[in-house]
Amino acid sequence: MKLRADNPFHPGYDTDGDRGLVERAVDGSKDALRELVSRHQPFVYNLALKMCGGREDAEDLTQEVFVKVITSLRTFRAESAFRTWLYRLTVNHLLKSRRRGMEVLVDDFETYFSAIAAVPDEALTPQELRDAGRSVEELRIRCTTGMLMCLDREQRITYVLGELFGVDHQLGGEILEISPGNFRVRLSRARKDLYSWMNQRCGLVNLANPCRCHKKTRSYVRSGAVDPEHLVFNTDYVDRIEALTRSESSEVIDTVEQLHQRVFLEHPLQVSRSKVVDEVLQNDTLRTFFGI
Repeated sequence: MKLRADNPFHPGYDTDGDRGLVERAVDGSKDALRELVSRHQPFVYNLALKMCGGREDAEDLTQEVFVKVITSLRTFRAESAFRTWLYRLTVNHLLKSRRRGMEVLVDDFETYFSAIAAVPDEALTPQELRDAGRSVEELRIRCTTGMLMCLDREQRITYVLGELFGVDHQLGGEILEISPGNFRVRLSRARKDLYSWMNQRCGLVNLANPCRCHKKTRSYVRSGAVDPEHLVFNTDYVDRIEALTRSESSEVIDTVEQLHQRVFLEHPLQVSRSKVVDEVLQNDTLRTFFGI
């Protein structure tokens, strides 16, 4: 997987830039603190979003992470890169946080896919399909996000880091505090569990499966699970996850695994609706901490 240079997990990422911002922030620079948070906020937010599936919950988790990061900045030692320290803290916080959002609603693959199969199919005319395009995409993202929730937390965070954000085994092991070999094995098992169920049930990756997003959309709209006037997943983004993990989006798909992976790489790279940076910097604890 080819990574963009501004992806903090790129081998050539500017770790010295992070270190300089940390030093200035600890010395009291509000601008350096703002830039440091802004630099990593998209990844922390989208990692949180993939862990819980809900926008508001992800925003809360992101703010909690950065409050913890900023109040711990003075304890950071440069033996490792700041990104390793930051994402290790992020992962630990996400794994220890209470279950919330879609996590609470989804139990396991069998239950999840059986519930989807029970939703009646309703065919759309070509014109109806064009008119409902955004709702169909909303359901596609919602449904595949639910599939991620079927993985346990350790599998899910390993999958998101390794498969979606392009974290290599060495860095992934450092972040999760396991060996590179264990990271590789954990990622392999997560892929196997997820892709096996998708191949059995999901029409996006196996045309032999009858399930189609556009055939389910009208039923989901009627039930209120998808609201065309208030989209949750298919909104507020200008790019997709693959834009951060691939330098060339036209990369040829030549394996079954890549076909499954592409389903999730095409998810939106969501933009937080709240001004996370401003809210973090307005936190009373941090204002006292930095004297601002």
